[in-house]
Amino acid sequence: MNKRYLFPALLLAAMVMMFSTAAQARTITDMAGRTVEIPDKVEKVICSGPGCLRYLTYLQAQNMIVGVDSIEKRKSRFDARPYAIANPQFAKLPLFGEFRGHDNPELILGLSPQPQVIFKTYKEMGYDPDELQAKTGIPVVCLNYDSLASNRKSVYDALKLMGNIVGKDKRADEVCDFMERNITDLKDRTSGIAADKRKSCYVGGIAKKGPHGFQSTEPAYPPFRFVNADNAACPKDSKGKPLQHANVSKEQIVGWNPEIVFVDISTCQLGENSGAVYELKTDPAYQALGAVSSNNVYTVLPYNWYSRNYGSIIADAFFVGKVLYPEHFKDIDPAAKADEIYTFLVGKPVFGVMNKAFNINAFSRLDMR
Repeated sequence: MNKRYLFPALLLAAMVMMFSTAAQARTITDMAGRTVEIPDKVEKVICSGPGCLRYLTYLQAQNMIVGVDSIEKRKSRFDARPYAIANPQFAKLPLFGEFRGHDNPELILGLSPQPQVIFKTYKEMGYDPDELQAKTGIPVVCLNYDSLASNRKSVYDALKLMGNIVGKDKRADEVCDFMERNITDLKDRTSGIAADKRKSCYVGGIAKKGPHGFQSTEPAYPPFRFVNADNAACPKDSKGKPLQHANVSKEQIVGWNPEIVFVDISTCQLGENSGAVYELKTDPAYQALGAVSSNNVYTVLPYNWYSRNYGSIIADAFFVGKVLYPEHFKDIDPAAKADEIYTFLVGKPVFGVMNKAFNINAFSRLDMR
């Protein structure tokens, strides 16, 4: 068929499919406030945008996807997405667009079988959901992807909405309960610690749309908040809420002089002669930090990797708690706890596999001498 006729033909086929299922349709309101008509029974979907396929994997519904975006096909030595490590088959599925929501309607209409629903996170990123729905004739459902610390209900609401659409209501409740149970455990272990017993800490090397150096941090870093830690880098925005991400000055870090420093190993992507660890070992200003001179620098799993890694965030919190308050976490082996979390959320214990991808292991003390 002539290529210029291909897209209209694909669109017509999609619309025929849509109208044929209209009798069994139901109407939902997505998390962007949009009214969307979807099939009553959904068995085939695609996930667009950062974290969207992570949600579906948590729901044990990853077998429903019929295509993936380009991030799932990217070959790299580094990968810190447990959901993808546990599901290598994702890389073999057909492509429907570029990562970060840059969908391709023609590729979507060429998928066989066709998705009945397109789930989309970060609706402001990439292809507009209304335009995508109009061009493909496939309902687009927008989901929030939020912070576990400051907007956990939004995360749970997204999981429950997706779960309801794909017939995984019970599993959605189980995932939300699992997260809440672990976060409550973390807070209960540390809530009674007196303020003067809390050591100041800082986490650097946080990724944000790519790797960064030591100045990249997260003022609202959930692992610190879950264990009631004293985060040195916790300025507020104009509304009084902790900032979600910040690049702070070297002078600020030196001025804060945190007692304990954590490094997100995603910074390793910058190479041996760059990144947070290299800076700590070579920059005279950082060498003067109390945490560096006392050899109190520790590594944590990547916070962001195609948006927030919820399982890794909870696992990091148990490690951070054990470092800061070892007497309150005597029963916790952080690596084993991480695998317990990953096994529940993504179906496999992937901590060891993920750790091997980096030249510096997570959950370890760095030798700064």
